Amino acid sequence: MINWMKYRWLYLVISGTVILSGIFSLLKWGLKYGVDFTGGTLIEYKFQDGKRETFKYPPMSEKELEKIRLEYKNKKAEEVRFENVGPSIGPELIKKTITAIIISVTGILLWISLRFKSFKFGLSAVLGMLHDSLVLIGSFSLLGHFLGVEVDFLFVTALLTILSFSVHDTIVNYDRIREINKKYGGELYDIANEATSETMVRSLNNSFTIIFMLLALILLGGETIKWFAVALLIGTVSGTYSSPFVSVAILVTWDKLEKKLKKS
Repeated sequence: MINWMKYRWLYLVISGTVILSGIFSLLKWGLKYGVDFTGGTLIEYKFQDGKRETFKYPPMSEKELEKIRLEYKNKKAEEVRFENVGPSIGPELIKKTITAIIISVTGILLWISLRFKSFKFGLSAVLGMLHDSLVLIGSFSLLGHFLGVEVDFLFVTALLTILSFSVHDTIVNYDRIREINKKYGGELYDIANEATSETMVRSLNNSFTIIFMLLALILLGGETIKWFAVALLIGTVSGTYSSPFVSVAILVTWDKLEKKLKKS
């Protein structure tokens, strides 16, 4: 049996380094918001040479908008995408996104705590989810600064989807820990090592099927969903890593520290 938990501090240091890099990027450069958040108009045109270009405009009147569309129509450009978002919708979407995340996290914390009859399990799982969220948000802050990638409604969808994926994988690990504990008992440290060894192949197989599909979408899916697929890919890789090496590692570290405090 591999002693996975022997290197739990290394896992947490790696995660901390990635998260701090993302936080630095967020504080220095922030996120590059798309029209879904800022309001305005997004129009994508396909020209006769096959080239596609996307143009972003601030909120404008119908008359100004029609003038722009007529100009490109005269250039024989085909309009393939049109999005018009009012300036009041953007802030409302941000509020709803934050509310949705808070409700999701609170519900998951309470459910896992009740399901495994321990607040430690619930909080460790939520910290793993928070890890994945910060990795994804930090990554898009860096992508926004260096590649001009914008955060839009599809990014919000990816963020909420990843929360679900992350906690699903964590629950599989937690279930195996509980089963082994019921059958044989013993130290959580040893139980976590055995549970991680038994679930690792399943987790990797499950993740690779998703990763291959997402890579196909990134390469062949077109510009509209490219960064949505990238967000899901980052979240999938992070979620696969965080379930055994963040959520379970935090659980084992918490148990060790708790026992040390009781002895002292």
